[in-house]
Amino acid sequence: MPRLRLPVVLLLPITLTILLLLLFTSSPRPRLPTPQPLPCGAALSDAADGRWVPTPSPAPPPLYSPSCPFHRNAWNCLRNGRPQLAALSWAPTRCGGAVVPRIDAAGFLAAATGRRVGLVGDSLSENLVVALLCALRSADDGARKWKRQGAWRGGYFPSEDVVVAYHRAVLLAKYTWQHVGKSKELQKNGIKGTYRVDVDIPADDWVNVTKFYDVLIFNTGHWWNTYKFPKETPLVFYKGGKPIEPPLGMDDGLKVVLKSMASYIEREVPRKALKMWRTQSPRHFYGGEWDHNGSCVSDRLLEEHELDSWFDPRFGGVNKDARMMNSAIQEALADTDIQLLNLTYMSEFRADAHPAIWLGKKDAVAIYGQDCMHWCLPGVPDTWVNILAAQILHYLKQGKG
Repeated sequence: MPRLRLPVVLLLPITLTILLLLLFTSSPRPRLPTPQPLPCGAALSDAADGRWVPTPSPAPPPLYSPSCPFHRNAWNCLRNGRPQLAALSWAPTRCGGAVVPRIDAAGFLAAATGRRVGLVGDSLSENLVVALLCALRSADDGARKWKRQGAWRGGYFPSEDVVVAYHRAVLLAKYTWQHVGKSKELQKNGIKGTYRVDVDIPADDWVNVTKFYDVLIFNTGHWWNTYKFPKETPLVFYKGGKPIEPPLGMDDGLKVVLKSMASYIEREVPRKALKMWRTQSPRHFYGGEWDHNGSCVSDRLLEEHELDSWFDPRFGGVNKDARMMNSAIQEALADTDIQLLNLTYMSEFRADAHPAIWLGKKDAVAIYGQDCMHWCLPGVPDTWVNILAAQILHYLKQGKG
């Protein structure tokens, strides 16, 4: 029987196919590196899902003492006579029972050599920056105060050439006082003057520092209310140098400012910089507002089932502003590359941790009421620092900074 002979043209592709099959089946495929889990505290979700637990024994002493030169008297609760807060740590659900580790101040400074960290916003950002400055000073005795570039408060750490500073810009947008002048209409309505808010212009305090910092953390919120800007001295919103018509109320004006400032940050802050926005810090007034005998003299944490009754806007109450503000912030940051640092949930539990009546000044409570908005230091902002440090370090290790 004659043999079947295939043309050479047909044999070539068959031979190549066999060779390729032998090559790929005999050689082991290179394995892709296994993604490493984020350190506890470094995931954006870690602050928003977890619980407070006793700090593992033996609990270390605070990183700083009441004598820290960066401290602010009104938050220096130990010096002002408040009993020391319970030693608690935050245990994110993701971490399987582990707690967010305390900042390694020396390690943080070494990793951040030559970097600049800036916070922009209201006094709750100042509360956070004081905790960070005092923590870092524990690793650098040569640290000194730094108030350049328009900073309200800051520190320079010469051991690693690191700057950490806070710029006070309570609305983020520029606002200026305007007298009523001779307007009989305004005088008739009891208006003494107005605050002009230019929704498209950042406040002078930070407009020129967007290129200076490697990390920027923003916030606003606690001044957007009628006790800061009552009807006698209201906010009036401008855009492009002209009043917005029809005039905006405070809530709508806030939303326009948030959107405008987020857009400005995306446009003006370099892409390689880490941009974060801290959510609202909750207040814990019980029994009334700050000027109506509201109090927070307590040593008890709230339970999970109590949080909605304290903070959910559906139930009213004097502490609902944090969640309302967060809704506006989340809406404004949608589709931006600004990371949301959600510190609200973990802080809602801590009704025990405000300065309250321990303000360090005689008659301060009679004049200003109890402070149930800011936090004792050492205290809750130290845990904020631990989380912030973990996220900054992760960012730097990725080589983005």
